[in-house]
Amino acid sequence: MKTVNTLERLWKGGCEFLGTRYAILGGAMTWVSERHLVSAISNAGGFGVLASGSMPPEILRQEIQATRTMTNKPFGVNLITLHPQLMDLVQVCIDEKVTHVALAGGLPSSESISKLKEAGIKVLCFAPALVIAKRLLRLGVDALIIEGMEAGGHVGPVSTTVLAQEILPEIQEVPVFIAGGIARGEAIAAYLEMGAAGCQLGSRFVCTTECQAHPKFKAFFIRSNARDAVLSPQLDPRFPIIPVRGIQNAGTANFIETQRDVILRFERGEITQQEGQLEIEHFWAGALRRAVVEGDIETGSVMAGQSVGLIKEELPVEEVIQMLIAQAEASLKVI
Repeated sequence: MKTVNTLERLWKGGCEFLGTRYAILGGAMTWVSERHLVSAISNAGGFGVLASGSMPPEILRQEIQATRTMTNKPFGVNLITLHPQLMDLVQVCIDEKVTHVALAGGLPSSESISKLKEAGIKVLCFAPALVIAKRLLRLGVDALIIEGMEAGGHVGPVSTTVLAQEILPEIQEVPVFIAGGIARGEAIAAYLEMGAAGCQLGSRFVCTTECQAHPKFKAFFIRSNARDAVLSPQLDPRFPIIPVRGIQNAGTANFIETQRDVILRFERGEITQQEGQLEIEHFWAGALRRAVVEGDIETGSVMAGQSVGLIKEELPVEEVIQMLIAQAEASLKVI
């Protein structure tokens, strides 16, 4: 018979792994998941995760230290595997005695995983398919995060629900956390019942009072719906792009036109394929910062998951987390 204590039982392993009251992770969003939001999530019983993004090592060190002045609760650091100074960032996390590190943005090297684990740091990695999940287990990761295409930012081609059905029944060796398109407690409860250790939410925490994102950025979230959060389109396979989900704006249209212009100039022999590829890749340079920090929601990159359609108001982090808990518990009760 289900009771309100079912939730605690379902995510007990996830809470023990994270060292938290609730197995709710804050998604690491560049320029958004900084000391204020991360500490607020951790203080509210969740697990905040610092987004290192393209930070150089010393800036990451400062951000970790600053976060520690705002919370004495556990929090983690997200490192991008393609960062040119990855191993230096790893060393910063070791020096600062970070407890958990999430490696994102591609398959991590065995060197990075080994160095973190030798220092006693728990390593989380993203698994976009079962075959990769199993490979990560062989590399020795301590937990997995399944993130579906509903998520904001850089995403893969498969939905969260399909990935969960593919991976959860096959992986019991380590905790598996679910991410992508989650903004209500009922979804958290459903994934826990499927075998997840907890869930990661990103977009849901953008519209919180502690989040330092520009007011225009938050307002754009609140007035958008799920269909507004679209993937950046690729027009020509000769010029591949990494899909990014964000709220459609003038920048989205400009990106499409830039691709068309590059393709035409390449076909006329005016530029090389490499030059065209670089032009496309550089289009969004600085665009996320413009949107989050400066409030340029017209030409900036407003990365958001499809769950943005479920966000209707700005609330304190504590209130958001308690709302999620109440929704999850209510869905687990026997009527």
